[in-house]
Amino acid sequence: MSRLALLTLAFQLLAPTVARSATAPFTYVPSKAFHIPPETTTEESGYFSLCEGRNGKIYIGTAAYGRNAFLVEFDPATEKQRIVLDVHKLLGLPLTPTGYAAQSKLHTRNFVGPSGKIYVGTKQGYPTAAENAALKRGEKIPTYRGGYVLVYDPATDTAENLGMPLPIASKPAGAKEGEGVIDVTADEARGLIYVITCEEQHWFLYDVKTKQFRELGPILRDQPNTLIDAQGRGTAITKDYQIARYNPKTAKVSVDPLLVGGKPFAEVLGTNRVHPDWRITPDGKTAYLQVLNDLRMFRVDLSGKEGKAVVATSLGDRLAGVHPDSRGSIALGPDGRVYSALRVDNKTGFGAGYLHHLIRHDPKKKSAMEDLGVFTVSNPGFFDFKGPQAKNPDGSARPRHGYHTLPDGTLTPLHVIMGMIVARDGTIYATTIYPYSLLKVEGMKAAK
Repeated sequence: MSRLALLTLAFQLLAPTVARSATAPFTYVPSKAFHIPPETTTEESGYFSLCEGRNGKIYIGTAAYGRNAFLVEFDPATEKQRIVLDVHKLLGLPLTPTGYAAQSKLHTRNFVGPSGKIYVGTKQGYPTAAENAALKRGEKIPTYRGGYVLVYDPATDTAENLGMPLPIASKPAGAKEGEGVIDVTADEARGLIYVITCEEQHWFLYDVKTKQFRELGPILRDQPNTLIDAQGRGTAITKDYQIARYNPKTAKVSVDPLLVGGKPFAEVLGTNRVHPDWRITPDGKTAYLQVLNDLRMFRVDLSGKEGKAVVATSLGDRLAGVHPDSRGSIALGPDGRVYSALRVDNKTGFGAGYLHHLIRHDPKKKSAMEDLGVFTVSNPGFFDFKGPQAKNPDGSARPRHGYHTLPDGTLTPLHVIMGMIVARDGTIYATTIYPYSLLKVEGMKAAK
């Protein structure tokens, strides 16, 4: 063996030891990970569907492509999980795989009303490999008819189907499928439920008394959510980043400019910025907004009158970094501060891949953002990453590549944080994928 080969071999043998002794150049946010019941997914994945119920339990929506979708309850006291909503069972749809026609996702941000009821919506998944092959051959696959609005009541452990806002039968001739549901927000006091469809983002209003849906008019931005402000107005972001408001008192919709420093919000954002995500303060006057692939956080004043421009303020970058990704994660804590999860490329030299930071903004302080550290897993044995790879009933392998190990042996999420909330007791929860996991932050609370 040559001298160079011997040196290379020696380095390879020593490298793990050197790496394990390295110190991370960033703070860790240790979290206990819980594997979401695998029978509720096909790809070990889910979306924004995460909330705390009025009962203190955590509710997570799942995605089982071609088959079904489920709502899972996690009890923080016992750390046990159970399925509380089987979508296809509730709807009377086949419990066996039906392909693209299935209600495959709970993608909506779970909305919890004052009553304690949890409002969600269903959405289509993706064609299977066999269906994609059939499409290439010019063959037809099952037609997705449209998504449903569903309500789960933890107090009675029962669920209700409110119907389909935009089925294929209600779309223009030639439509290939119905619209899924991407957001449900209930104004229980007024008996109104705001629904946003997907993929075209139609804005609907459901009247609880008449049990009828009607379209409000404006087309909204990709995967948005409706807020209800202090004046009782349903408020959403339009396709061109303006503010649409429905006033129940007048039964009218207004669309007004959203400005930052006197400039249109779309211009300030720049091109190719997608998926706005916002939450409203308890007084209903202010919203905090982030965009999936932008570093900034914005504060939006929602207290103004219709017919007037809505003013937003840039609070600056949440973090320095490149290729940001932030999904369904902006949350208001009981401490009055704003929390967000933000992924950036790992340029630190300590490992590779991505790093998922927990960010905090205190509205009472002039300092813009505080980086609390990188999400890590304190119990890496929660899932078997090295044993035989699990498979679905159809034989397809279940992904398990959603975590990576830092040079000191610490396990951390790799791809995306799909959703994040702050519970009433200040506990921070997040979800990530491959395997689909609930992360419960330890040693840190957003308490007063």
